[in-house]
Amino acid sequence: MPYDSFSGEQWIFLIEWHCNLEVESELIMIKKLLWKQRLLWGCTGLIAMGIIGALAGCPASDNPTPVRDENKSASQSQPDREFKILHVMSYHSPWKWTDDQLKGFQSALQDLKVEYKIMQMDTKRRSDEAWIRQITADIKETIDTWKPDLVYTNDDNVQIYVCKDYINSGIPLVFSAVNADPSEYGFDKAKNITGILERMHYVGTVNLLKKLKPDVKKVMMLSDNGKMWPPMLERMKKQMASVDSVEVVGYELIDNYDAFRQKVLDCQNSVDAIGFFGIFEFKDETGANVPMETVISWLAEHSHLPDFSFWKDRVEKGTLCSMAVSGEAQGYQAGLLAHRILAEGLAPSDLPMKSTEEGIPLINLQTAERLKIKPDAETLLSAEVIRHSTLP
Repeated sequence: MPYDSFSGEQWIFLIEWHCNLEVESELIMIKKLLWKQRLLWGCTGLIAMGIIGALAGCPASDNPTPVRDENKSASQSQPDREFKILHVMSYHSPWKWTDDQLKGFQSALQDLKVEYKIMQMDTKRRSDEAWIRQITADIKETIDTWKPDLVYTNDDNVQIYVCKDYINSGIPLVFSAVNADPSEYGFDKAKNITGILERMHYVGTVNLLKKLKPDVKKVMMLSDNGKMWPPMLERMKKQMASVDSVEVVGYELIDNYDAFRQKVLDCQNSVDAIGFFGIFEFKDETGANVPMETVISWLAEHSHLPDFSFWKDRVEKGTLCSMAVSGEAQGYQAGLLAHRILAEGLAPSDLPMKSTEEGIPLINLQTAERLKIKPDAETLLSAEVIRHSTLP
């Protein structure tokens, strides 16, 4: 993106960032271009010039430049009846990834009268067999007794344990954020199931990493051994085969937390960066899942390597960067499918499964500073910037 195409908001963000870094050569260039732009964006230009005149001690903003929402307005039809929708989360709430999907889904259905019932499988925190059996039975009982007009599910675990048993039943099912190929669950032959697939921006994320750290040549991919990760690793292998500038030296699934930490330490002198898929199901010495927040905090303390993943909440908690899938866009597109099923009477099989296309570039500046990485202005202005990690 050329500097002289920046908007007023982008100029102000750039000024704030460079005030913080005290990069004089860039500031001189910005000042000249602001004079060039002043007739195009009027008062904003004058305000920006005032900021340049008061560079000493200028504070950084707490608000990153917003990313344009993918969402489009839903149909304005207003059926008289009230619909019952059961929403089943593979994971839990509050958690931004899950909550954003539900937010997007509900926004697409805001013109309909809907009674929602929400159930949480909570499999990020509880993955033992006894819990899975119990919560699966509870969900199936609710479906069979409450008889919703539609079931909205997200992420893969609920597909594995619940939805496969309702293929070609009389209940429409709509999913979002499913990583596996639909045929793995039998959905390709289901007349009552459709949804939105989660397809990661593997190459885009690595390209963003290269912009931040151009000397990255070798990368290691690590993950817990959750059931959803193997097909994602295979998909990444295929996509990364076309990237000559970076070699992924390994894709490893690890069961326990001690082995994961040792592997990260072993990587410190053998690769240039580490990428992460699942970091929720590493087992501690008691067999319990180690919280993701504990894992990320340990990485910040013990790893000097730049890291990346594929979800916004990871970057918010301290991962360096991601070209992330939007949870809200996933939910919204699923909601549009549900709207057509409920309001227009379409069969799910008439609505093709698809993925959301646009990724959100994200950079954690606090992590960049810890790693002594100084992003250039163009990279910063093309990304959503997280100034401070949500973890201490």
